[in-house]
Amino acid sequence: MKYEKIEQALFINNRKRFCKELKPKSLAIFNSNDIMPTNGDGTMPFRQNSDLFYLSGIDQEESLLLLFPDCSNPELREVLFVKETNDHIAVWEGAKLNKKQSFEISGIKTVYWSDHLESILSSIIDEVENIYLNRNKHSRATIEVETRDARFAKWVRGAHANHDYECSASIMHHLRAVKEVQEVELIQKACNLTESAFRRILKKIKPGTMEFEIEADIIHEFVRNRSRGFAYAPIIASGKNACILHYTDNNAVCKEGDVILMDFAAEYANYASDLTRCVPVSGKFTKRQKDVYNAVLRVMKSATKMLVPGTLLSEYNKKVGRFMEQELLGLGLLTQSDVDNQSPESPAYRKYFMHGTSHFLGLDVHDVGSFSRILEAGMVFTCEPGIYIPEENLGIRLENDILVTENGPLDLMANIPIEANDIEFLMRNQ
Repeated sequence: MKYEKIEQALFINNRKRFCKELKPKSLAIFNSNDIMPTNGDGTMPFRQNSDLFYLSGIDQEESLLLLFPDCSNPELREVLFVKETNDHIAVWEGAKLNKKQSFEISGIKTVYWSDHLESILSSIIDEVENIYLNRNKHSRATIEVETRDARFAKWVRGAHANHDYECSASIMHHLRAVKEVQEVELIQKACNLTESAFRRILKKIKPGTMEFEIEADIIHEFVRNRSRGFAYAPIIASGKNACILHYTDNNAVCKEGDVILMDFAAEYANYASDLTRCVPVSGKFTKRQKDVYNAVLRVMKSATKMLVPGTLLSEYNKKVGRFMEQELLGLGLLTQSDVDNQSPESPAYRKYFMHGTSHFLGLDVHDVGSFSRILEAGMVFTCEPGIYIPEENLGIRLENDILVTENGPLDLMANIPIEANDIEFLMRNQ
């Protein structure tokens, strides 16, 4: 892995907190993700299962974590299974983790090769009453490919049918929503890399620049600073493309007079950041562009102030909608009649601001967490209002990452320029 070593104390503590949530005499099992095929003998880059990484720090395929805190044998209360390496693998792929390295990363003392799983499981299964299995229960997930966790669930339910089965996802969602100090530091590192890339590309943007050239400069800055790369598919959308929320073609010419919306961010050690900035291709906003930009920025600042302990996200979103409604009235995009005649199910502002304002951020860009949960210190959210006006070839979205603290919201991207005048100054003086 490119990133620097993470102290194993993070993963040890995460496992302790998870095990406290289990029913008595419970066994929990977590699988790594698969390496996914492309065509021929090609494969996609490996991305570890976020839950397994959260609990172990192991960033390797064909790994499995077994947690059985009530096991009569203390050595089998935490067991890590990793892929056994050999000379052939070492030559073609590089050596895999050995047992000592696996302990140094995870803090798990008992490490076996993966082919010992069935024998170890058979030796303890009679003590087990409940088996917790893991699966992706993200509210926005659409899963068509059978995962390693799903295949394992089929096998273990067949081999050990006389047990009660539980799902670990609700526990993981609860725990992962509140970040440990070390996790915030890793997210901050990703934010800092994102800042470096943003400042780099401001020097390059001008009429005639291709969107993909900007994308290339960003990935250069990420990788040379120990990031694997983008935390998600980057959106480099100039002109009318900015009104396509998930535009990722990034193949158009940036034209004079247009604004370019750039939604990109680095990952670091599997932790994500998430940024959106809009800049004028020619280095200066028109009056109309700046008016829209500043309207979005005012909504963002008002929304950020509400990301504090005790806030309920449903109420937060309603208030953000009212902020946006007033800005759209001021811009002439809505009339008072539009507002007076709107329905609660379809507020008028949705014509120009059709997505949510905030989502959880962490090991995944759209991280796990319940939107019905009251905000707590340690949660990290994006704040990303936007206004999209296709008839004006203009889309403005601004986004920073916010840590909820007892002392108010802490902007993890506060050092990344966002004021319209600052953007113009930097573009003019690079």
